[in-house]
Amino acid sequence: MSDSFINATREGAITCITIDRAAKRNAITNEMMADLERMARRLSADEDTRAVIIKADGGDFSVGADLSQPRFSGGERPSLLMRRRGVELGAALMRSLQEIPQPTIAAVQGIATGAGACIASACDFRVAASNARIGYGEVKIGINLMWTAVPVCLHLVGPSRAKQLIMTGKLFDAETLERWGFLDEVVPLAELDNTALRWAQEYTELPPMAVQMIKRSINQTSGALDRAIMHMDADQWLLASQSEDFREAVSAFFEKRKPSFTGN
Repeated sequence: MSDSFINATREGAITCITIDRAAKRNAITNEMMADLERMARRLSADEDTRAVIIKADGGDFSVGADLSQPRFSGGERPSLLMRRRGVELGAALMRSLQEIPQPTIAAVQGIATGAGACIASACDFRVAASNARIGYGEVKIGINLMWTAVPVCLHLVGPSRAKQLIMTGKLFDAETLERWGFLDEVVPLAELDNTALRWAQEYTELPPMAVQMIKRSINQTSGALDRAIMHMDADQWLLASQSEDFREAVSAFFEKRKPSFTGN
């Protein structure tokens, strides 16, 4: 296991990537994002892996970004230029996950919000435990959803439901998200790991070249304009993160109180 709490193991033709920071409810740090991106990129050179499972230890898939990081907590920060480059890491991670050649299955339990929901949405398929609750909570701390994740959610559930997921910041239950098309299958928690393995095993038994070419063609067709349109989401975040509402939301989070927003 690396210091950033991301590890990968392979059994047969299935590689399992695990988020392993259960003590912090799998809150995601920049170091974890960089590690996960590197692991995803390495799969392009892995001829033996034919399917990939992305999962998390503990009760929750991920509660999102670790708000104790300097970019949220108001600690010492680099120049605006370097902050602009730094906030593009999420988009790079999403690309690396979407560009994994092999079919990818996210196995989601408990809460998956913000970064957790983004990681799950970047996979080809999502299976979830019946206790899963998923959403994009960025709006609740006064920022936009970035990581170029807006169109990914839109492709899965359509405009109206994407607006509900992203604009409200609410967590939606697994049954609702299966009905909306965000989740592919919902099972009891005790069956989650075996269900993800069953999905992965099905793809390991198919011709890998054909499967991987089909995946790439579908992704390229459905997301042809995504990057051209969403290049600005990092700039939106930089603007939103300078607002009084953002500072109020983060303070309220740590002080465990309800925030009061002014639009400034």
